[in-house]
Amino acid sequence: MAIPPGVNERDFTSALGEFENAVGSDWVFTSDEDTRLYRDAYSPVQNEPEEILVSAAVAPDNVEEVQQVVRVANRYRIPIYPISTGRNLGYGGSAPNLSGSVVLDLKRMNRVIEVDDKRHFAIVEPGVSYFDLYRYIQDRNLKVLIDCPDPGWGSVVGNALDHGVGYTWGPYRDHFHSHSGMEVVLPNGEIMRTGMGALPGADSWGDYRYGFGPYVDGLFSQGNFGVVTKMGFHLLPEPEAYLKGTVTVPARRDIIDLVAIVNQLEHAGLIGMPNYNTPLAPHFAEPEVAGILGQPFARSAQDLERWAQSNDVGYYRCELQFYGPRETIQANWRYAQRLLSDIPGAKFNVEYELEWPVTAEEAEGLHKVALGIPNLEVFNMGRRQSPDSLGWDGEMWFAPIIPKNGEAVLEAQEVFTEAFKEMGMRPFTNAATTPQTWMYRAFIVIMGFPVSRIDVEANQRQREAFTRLANLGAERGWGEYRTPPIFQDLIMSHYSFNDHALRRFSETLKDAVDPNGIISAGRGGIWPKHMRDTSA
Repeated sequence: MAIPPGVNERDFTSALGEFENAVGSDWVFTSDEDTRLYRDAYSPVQNEPEEILVSAAVAPDNVEEVQQVVRVANRYRIPIYPISTGRNLGYGGSAPNLSGSVVLDLKRMNRVIEVDDKRHFAIVEPGVSYFDLYRYIQDRNLKVLIDCPDPGWGSVVGNALDHGVGYTWGPYRDHFHSHSGMEVVLPNGEIMRTGMGALPGADSWGDYRYGFGPYVDGLFSQGNFGVVTKMGFHLLPEPEAYLKGTVTVPARRDIIDLVAIVNQLEHAGLIGMPNYNTPLAPHFAEPEVAGILGQPFARSAQDLERWAQSNDVGYYRCELQFYGPRETIQANWRYAQRLLSDIPGAKFNVEYELEWPVTAEEAEGLHKVALGIPNLEVFNMGRRQSPDSLGWDGEMWFAPIIPKNGEAVLEAQEVFTEAFKEMGMRPFTNAATTPQTWMYRAFIVIMGFPVSRIDVEANQRQREAFTRLANLGAERGWGEYRTPPIFQDLIMSHYSFNDHALRRFSETLKDAVDPNGIISAGRGGIWPKHMRDTSA
């Protein structure tokens, strides 16, 4: 059994006994077989000395048990790491930042407290998955739509706290933004509620997120200031109808006008999440196109556009989603076509139309999360293969935020593609790469760096490439919005305005609220005082 850092075996044994008194002996896990389940399945340092391992796990059933566990941890200075369902694949899974931590596993706290389909909100515990919430709504025939990520087994609370995102309309797909109040167990074991939940007797927890006074909720997202045990969320009223239309444009620089017009439509609330892609993607493996992509970037961009136009293949496509009354979405689709027709050569198509309630048969083969239906179909996409044919076992996500304009897209295409070539790697990007739009008010250029459970040298190369791209992006003001634990110190170091004032302020709060440093040490690059690298 591993021992948490800075804790002697006698104290750890005593703490485990008190954890058992708090939650029951069946819910304290110390065997290698059990603790192995809390490893990061997609860790880029698997089977290396740097791999982050846990010493034990504790699974409380309610907030009172969470309080008891936190107080015990404080008494013995045991580092604990709360997780909801532990499904944060590509960003750390259930693994903490500090090896030897005790995982505080909240998946037993899986109660849906309330769903109101007249005021359109839900209040849930951290163990509630998107599947759980969806079933609760469907079983009661409630007229609300959830916004869910891929895949649907993750926690509604956990995803929001790590700034997770989805696929439907406007700010609903920014899951932390759409939350409304929370209940938190602080490092001293005290319960605090925020927003209207802080007012005894208020029935507006799910309505109004701010309450009165300082707004502190953000401290608990990607933070380590407490254990969130309940959260409220605003939900989208179930729409009457849905339409997905597409616009295809012929030239590389058309992305500038395309983004500007789509931004106007989206920010005015006329469309849901736009999805940019390229019709060229199915041709990338063809010998002629593959040869074009292997050229220096400027030449590649010119020749790729020439090939697309000579073969009557669009350069970019944007899928536009419309939610609402039938008459409204039809009018908005016509309006979108009118604006987008200013781009020479733009072509339009209606992919499909639906009306609610959407049946399982109607949703089959469609992008279900855009319809508020959680699923696991993302795992059907297959895995990359390593150059030595050993195979990859997962991915770590590189996810920098760039400005929401076409000029930034063109710049990112070139910067990242050239960087990959300089490193001697096949680029994940090219002159037709498009951004992800989950963030509503920003773009993400997301890349999955493959990791292996058996090829240590390949993992080291991937880490070096990840680090180089992260530094390169930061030089241009492109920062990660979330990242695996092994890179969180690096990414926080990039947010360095005024001699790292943000980090220093967070450390000051950490020292005041959690002087023993027991909650999620290192989370978000914020370490307790006794573990802090003073040279950072």
